[in-house]
Amino acid sequence: MIYLLPFIGAITGWVTNWVAVKMLFHPKEPKNFGLFKVQGVFPKRQKLMAEKLGHIVAAELFSIDDVVEKMKSADNTEVLGFVESKIDNFINVKLSGSMPMLAMFLNDDLKNKIKTTLMEEIAEVIPGVIDSYANKLKNEVDVEAIVYEKVLNFSSDKLEEILYSIMKKEFKFIELLGGVLGFLIGIIQLFIVLFGA
Repeated sequence: MIYLLPFIGAITGWVTNWVAVKMLFHPKEPKNFGLFKVQGVFPKRQKLMAEKLGHIVAAELFSIDDVVEKMKSADNTEVLGFVESKIDNFINVKLSGSMPMLAMFLNDDLKNKIKTTLMEEIAEVIPGVIDSYANKLKNEVDVEAIVYEKVLNFSSDKLEEILYSIMKKEFKFIELLGGVLGFLIGIIQLFIVLFGA
């Protein structure tokens, strides 16, 4: 019977760590046991985790200032190309359709002059529009608050699913480590029982 000590230790260690991993998430609601309350670590600390995660994301990972700088320093070639195609469509299709009399006086040279003038005006306006929109974005978008709200509003099941998907291997390793340590402790106990007497 004493030779079972390592196996009993392994099972005890594995079960203990399995319960510890489960208690990270369960019970999801506080359970009152008279003198003390028990609740899973993550459900209990969800608000604090939301605050910390919001701060970390906004400060270290995704700053709205970075987005604004990217917008302001972006090459406007693509935007101007899109605008140019819209102007071409307006002059050649919509203007001709809505004002056929005017279209009769528009030769290719005149169309090109209108297009060139409009494109020059728009090219001057675009940086100001981007600046204005970027500053509006900076004033209205609070990344920290958005992340905080999202994490805070996760259901306990969703939070467990996310954390398990990220740390599944680590949780399994913790359980396995409990079994290995329990087995080693069982071997030490066996030696003590056999050779200590």
